[in-house]
Order: sequence, then structure tokens, then C-alpha cells
Amino acid sequence: MRAVPTWIDKVHDRDKVEQCIYDLAFKPDGSQLIVAAGNRVLVYDTSDGTLIQPLKGHKDTVYCVAYAKDGKRFASGSADKSIIIWTSKLEGILKYTHNDSIQCVAYNPVTHQLASCSSGDFGLWSPEQKSVSKHKVSSKITCCGWTNDGQYLALGMMNGVVSIRNKNGEEKVKIERPGGSSSPIWSIAWNPSKDWWKWMPFCEGEDDEAVDVDSSMPEPLCLLIDAAYSQSCSSRVEVLGLGRQLERERQAGRGAETERSGGEEGEPLLQGAFSDPDHFSQLRDEHSDILAVADWGQKLSFYQLSGKQIGKDRTLTYDPCCVCYFSKGEYIVMGGSDKQASLYTKDGVRLGTIGEQSSWVWTCRVKPDSNYVVLGCQDGTIAFFQLIFSTVHGLYKDRYAYRDSMTDVIVQHLITEQKVRIKCRELVKKIAIYRNRLAIQLPEKILIYELYSDDSSDMHYRIKEKICRRFECNLLVVCSQHIILCQEKRLQCLSFTSIKEKEWLMESLIRYIKVIGGSPGREGLLVGLKNGAILKIFVDNPFAITLLKQSTSVRCLDMSTSRSKLAVVDEHNTCLVYDIHTKELLFQEPNANSVAWNTQCEDMLCFSGSGYLNIKASNFPVHQQKLQGFVVGYNGSKIFCLHVYSMSAVEVPQSAPMYQYLERRMFKEAYQIACLGVTDSDWRDLATEALEGLDFDTAKKAFIRVRDLRYLELINSIEERKKRGESDSELFLADVYAYQGKFHEAARLYKRTGLDSRALSMYTDLRMFEYAKEFVGAADPKNTRMLMSKQADWAKNSKEPRAAAQMYLTAGEHLKAIDIIGEHGWVDMLIDIARKLDKAEREPLAKCAAYFQKLKHHGYASEIYSKMGDLQALVHLHVEARHWDEAFSLVEKHAQFKDDVYVPYAQWLAENDRFEEAQKAFHKAGRQSEAVKVLEQLTHNAVVESRFNDAAYYYWMLSMQCLDIARENEERKEEMLKKFKRFQHLAELYHVYHSIQRYTDEPFSSHMPETLFNISRYLLHNLTKDVPLGISKVNTLYALAKQSRTLGAFKLARHAYEKLQDLHVPSRFQESMDLGSLTVRSKPYHDNEDLIPMCYRCSTNNPLLSSQGSVCINCKQPFIYSASSYEVLPLVQFYLDEGIGDEEAVSLIDLEVPCIDRKAARWQEMSSGESQSLKLDDGTEDTEEDPFMAKLSFEQGGSDFVPVVVSRSVLRSMSRRDVLIKRWPKPLQWEYYRSLLPDVSITMCPSCFQMFHSEDYELLVLQHNCCPYCRRPIDEPN
Repeated sequence: MRAVPTWIDKVHDRDKVEQCIYDLAFKPDGSQLIVAAGNRVLVYDTSDGTLIQPLKGHKDTVYCVAYAKDGKRFASGSADKSIIIWTSKLEGILKYTHNDSIQCVAYNPVTHQLASCSSGDFGLWSPEQKSVSKHKVSSKITCCGWTNDGQYLALGMMNGVVSIRNKNGEEKVKIERPGGSSSPIWSIAWNPSKDWWKWMPFCEGEDDEAVDVDSSMPEPLCLLIDAAYSQSCSSRVEVLGLGRQLERERQAGRGAETERSGGEEGEPLLQGAFSDPDHFSQLRDEHSDILAVADWGQKLSFYQLSGKQIGKDRTLTYDPCCVCYFSKGEYIVMGGSDKQASLYTKDGVRLGTIGEQSSWVWTCRVKPDSNYVVLGCQDGTIAFFQLIFSTVHGLYKDRYAYRDSMTDVIVQHLITEQKVRIKCRELVKKIAIYRNRLAIQLPEKILIYELYSDDSSDMHYRIKEKICRRFECNLLVVCSQHIILCQEKRLQCLSFTSIKEKEWLMESLIRYIKVIGGSPGREGLLVGLKNGAILKIFVDNPFAITLLKQSTSVRCLDMSTSRSKLAVVDEHNTCLVYDIHTKELLFQEPNANSVAWNTQCEDMLCFSGSGYLNIKASNFPVHQQKLQGFVVGYNGSKIFCLHVYSMSAVEVPQSAPMYQYLERRMFKEAYQIACLGVTDSDWRDLATEALEGLDFDTAKKAFIRVRDLRYLELINSIEERKKRGESDSELFLADVYAYQGKFHEAARLYKRTGLDSRALSMYTDLRMFEYAKEFVGAADPKNTRMLMSKQADWAKNSKEPRAAAQMYLTAGEHLKAIDIIGEHGWVDMLIDIARKLDKAEREPLAKCAAYFQKLKHHGYASEIYSKMGDLQALVHLHVEARHWDEAFSLVEKHAQFKDDVYVPYAQWLAENDRFEEAQKAFHKAGRQSEAVKVLEQLTHNAVVESRFNDAAYYYWMLSMQCLDIARENEERKEEMLKKFKRFQHLAELYHVYHSIQRYTDEPFSSHMPETLFNISRYLLHNLTKDVPLGISKVNTLYALAKQSRTLGAFKLARHAYEKLQDLHVPSRFQESMDLGSLTVRSKPYHDNEDLIPMCYRCSTNNPLLSSQGSVCINCKQPFIYSASSYEVLPLVQFYLDEGIGDEEAVSLIDLEVPCIDRKAARWQEMSSGESQSLKLDDGTEDTEEDPFMAKLSFEQGGSDFVPVVVSRSVLRSMSRRDVLIKRWPKPLQWEYYRSLLPDVSITMCPSCFQMFHSEDYELLVLQHNCCPYCRRPIDEPN
């Protein structure tokens, strides 16, 4: 650090008497200096020291001046007890007084409130106040200062007390110094920086320790590393109000710290951090003001706002009169009775003298935001100095160590950008770094540090040795086991234990020294002298080796990695490069101030000068780019540059030297340069040039770098061909040109090597058909056809399909043309091609037919299949198109395709619910079991989905299909007839249950109560133990119970409710069932007689619910029910006598009825074996009485049913309109029924043979347009 005087002035009064300078103040912009001198306030121009204007207004000595932070006004205080407020235009605008002389004034930096202090009180005034608020004090105030946030005012007093007040003047903290009134506080200053945690001092007794602080650490850890060394001194702090709160929070904050571990010397002294970052932030904000206190007990101390002392008292050797911080708080300037101003660190370590004077320095100030300091002395001298801070630093490869804040050393890793701060707490004079060693020279000692580990990225240093001696040297160098001190011509080698081992005396002043490596204890030094000599010295060799001698002085030196070349910068800024072995000057370049060899490439160096960076490779021309500063290192593509005080690693692409090597086709050297760092485009250029130069090894490495798989495949294929013995360089180059897009050059080379076909393939693959035609010329037609075909391929891919199709046809490639035409649906073109093709060309014809089929042009497809004679394909075409008539006509002529037509036809019919037709189709195809399976599945689905009407219909269909199978297949007749009966029975049950299900599940019913009543009874009579799937006995009984109650059949209703009690009833019926069950018990226990069914054969009244089922309890005659209302129909089934066939019986019934004497006729009982029968007998063979009209006045005997058997004469006596015949197909017998009440009109469906009341049937047919049971359309013939 040097102090350079800028200007000096001496103040006298009119009588030439020296006037003491009591106070100074800078205008905030630094342009003016306000001086308190004698009775006047002087205003100086800071640039040249000219007096702008003296201000008169005080009648006695002016003791203090202060400028407001906004630069609009300043104040002066005098022994005349007055304060004058001046504007920036140097006009006095206000004056107020105290009762004693004014000692100091200070403006609040935020609110611009003015504090004025006298011997007995202090006042606070702001422009908006009408009066000054004054507060008494117990001692004379000597100095004052506001905190940075303007919340608190500190007062320094003659009795050794510092009082901290709030803006209202109330005392919050009181600091009593140990010396009391014998150590008056003479000056105080608040640190303007808020980053106090970065500089808090260490405790006593640890001057030689260092702490490493990684820049990547969080701020709380940095805080703790520093704060761990805070130590209370002997001063007593009286904490009041805010102070107690701050103290409590301070103690709370300390509770989060971990104790300092008493490790070995040089180890990190703290391992811990705040657990709560928010608490840390709060603590930092509340303790951001640090107060420097200087007293006449010759002590400098630091305090927090809470009154807690930071660190120890710093002992001074003089009485301090003034303390002032630099604008950013990094340094302190202090002056006093030692007649000089001194520079201190922010934690009180003295760094040096600013300016020696001939009298006491009464005041000093630092110009805002600058390195200028002004002093005011007792003899009237005003001295203005500029402080110049020199750079102290050291560099080894990628580690750069430099001085910071004069007492700290920061080691920066230039690659990883990590930083470590080492706090020395003394002035750092020299720094040297080498490998894992770091040497720091302090005023009274040298500290040697070493890295914790050998890791190249490790940044943790610890003290290895201390050399506690004072040394004077110009340069300091450190090696693995030695330090080298350079003092003018002398070099001394000392061990780390301070033993001098070697000494070299040079013939001239040493200008430059550098460690160039070597084994530990045998390192080599490169030394440059003022007389131009360059020497090499080994630390274990007492003799220096002269490398070469030049005529000009050495400024900078560097040796190449292989130690074969030496670069020198001389005093004329010329860079000279020598061959060390031959001493030959290889080249020289002008405008250089520093030089460095690339540590990774022997032939590259860089030098800086005149604002440019110069990079030189081998003996090529220099490549320049702009760069400010000095080059100090060159590693790969990084150049380390020192500019002013900062070191930076500049990434420099090595493109220029790489291209210089490429121009000379030196591909391997160019690759080495590229490895140091070039752009992707540079890599690609290198790869391309090497490939064209047929240096496949270099090209391969470069293409791998840019990840170009296409070119790597090419190189691999060429290498494989080389292994197989190919050696034609022109052919390899042709392939390379083809890959690069240089097609004409490639074609020429192919032709030259006799590979015309390759050139032709290349052109056609690239769709360059015109070039291909030019290349072929009038060659053979085979090539022309191939070209045409390839051009068609291209037209197809280029979305020009019509042109492509025409080209394919021209080239004779019909299949490709058909594909294009078919895909685009051009039917006319397609049929045209198909008609022109010969029937022997089956593949293109088949493709045409397939496309016609796809395009739904079945006529054309049929034409082509006929032309080909492919009948099977034709059949499949008709089937797929559902053209059944054409398919059937084909089957008639060619029976072998029967299965191919009828099976899909049947499936199609089944899918479309045309089951009768499907059945016939399945029969025709001989697939009866498949038909049954389809219907069974449909039936099952209908039941599961509760479509009971459909289920009934499907079961009826199934029964009829079983009947057909029984008729046609004698082997399965028995099985099928059983199935027929079961399916008929199930069809009736589901038909009936459909109405019950709709009644119970839907809110409204279309059936009359009598119908539901009859249906329920019928269903219960016919439900066996195995209830069919889907039919609910609960629903049936529930419907019966409700309808019985409605119709007056209370006994039956009670029976139904009782039956329901034994079953699991759904919750939705439960309430209704319970209510109905109770209600019916209040009714008479009998049924309505009108509901009692009567047997029309024996006239017996039957119970409503019989255990015997739907037969008469007396004669066992089965009841015949209407299939709609399920009332008992007045029908009796009769059977034909033996020997009477169905045809004969029908012809006999159709004869006209003869007149007979009915009175003579009578029933005759006949028994034969196990059966009994009644026979009408009138005593003669010719005339018989009508057996149905006779009165049955006898009781039926036995438990077996005796059917009615009629003879020919009885058949002749019957009227055709009274007889109903169920004409079942074979193998079933016809069934005959006689109506006993001819007036009751009964209709039978001719398809399903179900009986209906004629009125009901007609109504249902009108509603559904078909039979409600078998769904036979009404207009369909029988």
C-alpha cells in the first residue's frame, strides 16, 4: 500500500496565525470538502484543492461540520453555542443554539434528522420540527454517530461512557469503558457495511491460526466461523430496554452454535452451523451495526448495537483523535497524537502509514466510494492523499492465491471456481504457491501451509510450518521442502525450519523467478536477470546453469512442457522463443507483456499485450483476439488472465491453430489441437478434411466426437474393405465424395475405377434421373428400363402416383402399377389393365380382383375371377358381398362349394335374427349342431337378461329344430324327442312368467286381475322341484296372493302368503307382503265360488290350487288353457281307435253329420290290460251316440287317467267346426280336441298349435301382427 499526496493546503487567519482543523466533511458525491477552520467554514474543490468559498457566520471557533446524506444541506457547530444549517449552494438558512459550546454534529442517514451535541446536552432537529428537542447528559459529549438504518444514535463522552439512544433521545444501551474518565471516548464510527459476519475478529492467543472458508458455504456457516472467536473483554455493559432484548436474542443465537473444538494448529476451528436459517437472518439484521470506539486510554474497540464487545481491545501507541471507515467498511483510517494517519483493517489490524505530519492529526475523512483520504492537522494543514493498493499474488497451474483486504489470502481454483479464504489478521506482504504448498509472508514471520489431501480439487489448507523471523525480500518462492528468498541479486534457499541451505549470487538484478517442477527437494527454478541472462537453478545444486544470454532485460519467462523451448518477454515488449538445446532463436513477436506455454500441447504458446491475446501454434502466423490484462497460464483451451486485481479463466477455442494445421494437411497435429477445445463445427471440419485426406484414423476419432454415425459407418466399411485387400484410394475417395454430396466428382471417380453401375445406383437412389440418363447415354435398354423403374419409385414417393403408375407399366412392372392404382381407387385404369392382361398372368389378375373386391366393385372382380377360372375365389366373393342368389346358383352347379356358401349364410341369418331361415341353411350345410348351439346361446342370454318373452320364443324355435333333427336322424330320434318335450315345456313356462315378471317389476300392468290370477295358478301347477333359471317362485306367489285377495279367493291368498313366509322375500315386497298377510286374516276363510274351475269332461269342481297339477282331480283329464288369458278351455282331447289313420280321421270328420237317435246311445266301459276306456255304443255298428254329449253320471274309478278313444262312426258324427287338430310333423302323432261348448269360439295357431279365445287372439294379432307365442306373421302361409 502506498499513499500518494494529491494536494496540500495550510490554513491561516488574516494575521497569518495557523488555524487548527477540527473537523472535515465530504459532500456525498465527493466533489466538495467542508472544513472547520478557526471561525470559518471553508469549502474546497476536492479535485485540485482550490478554495471555493469561505463561509462566515460563527463568532467563535468552529468545532464540527456534517453533510446530509442527500447532499442538499450541511451543518456546522461552533464554540459560540450555535448551529448553522447551510444549503448545497453555500447559503445559510437556519440557526439555533445550545447552552454550551457545540462539540459534534451528525445527520441521520435516512431521515436527515440532525443531532447536535454540546458539553451538557444534545439536541435533535429535523426540518418539519418547529423546535429542537434537547436532552441533558451527565458528561461532555465528544463525538456522535448514527447507525446505518438511522434508528439509533451513539454518543461518546468524556467520562469513558458510550450511550446509545433511539430517535427520541431515550437511552437504550450504556457502555462503560474500563478506564472511566481517565480514558475519555474521543472518536466513534459505525461500520457502513452490513456484512459484519465476514470480518469479525478472532480471540486472543491465536494469531497464527487460520480458518478456511469455502465460498460455496452457506452464509450462516461463514457467520459462525467468524463469530466463534468473539470474546467479552473487561468493559461493563449496562443493557437497557432494546439492549436486553438484543442480548437475549444474541444468547439464543449462540445456543445454536457448536463448541469450538480444540484441534491441532491450523485445523478448521469450527464444525457446525445454525439449524434455523430464519433465526440466523433475523439475528444478522438486528446485529448488522458495528461500532468502532477509540479512547484516550489508547485503545480501539468494537461493539455490537446490543453493547456486546466484539473481540479484544486493540492497543494503540498514541491518543486517537479521529476514526473513519472507508465507504464499504473494508478499512479504517485513524489519526491522533502520533502526528500521522494510519490505515487499519476493519477489525483493527494496522496496515501502514498514510501520511506523516508535523503536528497532531485532529481529523481524517475518506472520500465517498474512493481510495482518497484527507487529513486535518492542528497546524492548519489539509493533506489529500490517494491510496494505491498493490497486487500480492502467486500462481501455480490452476491455483491462484491473492491478497484480499490486506490481511486475508484467498486461494482460487481457476477450473472449479472454488475459493478458500485464509485469515492472517496481519498485513500480508508476499504469497507463493506450488503444488500442495502455500507460503504467506507476514511482517514478522512466514507461514507454510499444505493441503489436507492429494486430491486435485481439494481446497482445505492447514499450517505445516512457521518461520518466525523477519525477512526483507523482493520475491518469495516456495517448493516442496524449501522457500526461496530473492533480494536484488541474491537468492537464498531456506528449509521450512529456517535453516539456510544454499545461496546464489547473481551478476545482475533478478527480474523474474519461477519454479518449473521436479522431484521433491530437487526442484528447478527458472531465473531471468536484468542483464538478459536466463539461468536454471536446482535447489540441491549450488551452481547455476546458464541457459542462454540475450542483450535485453528479462520481463517474463516460461518453458515448454518438454523443456525444449524457452519463451522470453524482454524490456522492449518482444516475445522471443528459443530452442534450449541449440540456443537458436526460433521466432519473435512484438507487443508482448507476458507469455505462457500450453501445458497440454508442446507447440502452442500465447502472449498478451496492447489489449490483445495472441495464440501461436508451431511456426504458423499468430492468431489475435481482444483481451484485457496479462496472460499468466495456458492449460488446454483455458487461458488464465490477470486483469487489475481479478484472475479469470478464459475459454479460448483453438480453432485458428487447428485450421492452420489443416491447411498443411497435418491431420494428427490438428486433432491434438482440437482436443484442447474447439467448437462442434470445427470438429466436423477436421473430420471432413481428414476423411478427404484419407486419414481414416483421425477422421474416425473426430466423427466419434461429433457423434456422426453415418460417416462412422462409412469409415468402418472402408476399413473392412481394406482388411479384405482393397487398396484403391480413388474408390474410397469416390465413396467419401458421394457421402458428402459431391456426386459428380464421385461419379467421375467411379467411372475412372470402372464401377459405372455404382454411379448409376447413386444417381437413381438420389432421384437424379436426368443426370443418370446423361451418365448412361445410349447404353443398353436393360439399364434404361431399370432407370424407368427407379424413376417410377421416386414418382411414387414424391406424391405423383398417376405418373408413377404409368412409368411402372412402361417398365413392365405390372404389380407395382396395380398397387398404386388400387390404393388410389382408379377403377377405370384398373379394369383396363385387367382386360389387357393374359389369363396366364394370374398374380397381377388376382391383385386386380382383390382391389376390386376392396373397392366394392364386385362385378369387375367377378369378371376377373371368371376369366381366371377361379371358382372358389368367385364363391368367396359372392359370400363376402352377401350376394346369396349368385352363390346359390354356383352351388347348384358345383356342389363341392356347399359348405363354403351355406355355413356363412346361416351364420349371417342367425346374426340377423332370421332363425327359421338360418335353421334351413344350417340343415342344408349339414351343420345342425351348430344351429342348436347358436339358439341355445341366444336363449340363455335372453333368460339372463330377463327377456322372458324372447326366451320363450327361442325355446319354441329350439324345440321345433329338435323335432326336425329327430325326423331326419333316426339315431338321435329318441334324444331329440325328449329335448323337444323339454323345450316346449320351458317355452310355455317362460311365456307365462313374462307376464308375472312385468307385473312385479314394472309399475303398471296391461293384464286383468283374472288373467294374472290364472297365470299364477298355471305357473305354480307346472313348476316342478327344479325351477328353471330366471323364474322366481316368490314373484309368482306374490302375484297370486295379491290377485287372490283382489278377486275374493281369501283362502288361496292366505295359503300363498304362508308359502311366502318360507321363502327369501326381497325387501321391496316385505312391507306389502306383511300388510297383505295381516289383512287377509280378517277375511272369511273361503274362496269366491265364481273362481272355482270346472272339468268339462266330468263337470267336477276343482280346487284353485291342486297338488296333482293341471288335471281334473276326478277324471284326471288334463286341462286345456287359453295361451293368453289362461282360462280353462271347454276342450277334451280324444284319441283315435286302432287302425284309424290321421288322413282317414280327418276325412271322416269332414263328412256331413247323419241324423241319429241320440236317446239310444250310451257309454260303454271297457277294460283291456292296464288301461280303461269309455266307448260310445248304440247297440248297432252303424249308428253310435255322441260320447261327448252324454251325461257323465258316474264316478271315475281308479287313479289312472282313462283317455277318450273314438271309433270311425263317432268321427263321422262329429262336426268339423267342433274339432281342433294339432297337425304335428313326423315323428309326432296328431292331437285331436273336441269343443264341448260350440258357442265358445276358439282359435288355434297353425304354427305353434297354441289355443286362444278367438277374440283374444284377434286382438293380440292386431297388436303384434303375428302370433304372440311363435311370432308367425299373420300373412305367412301355413
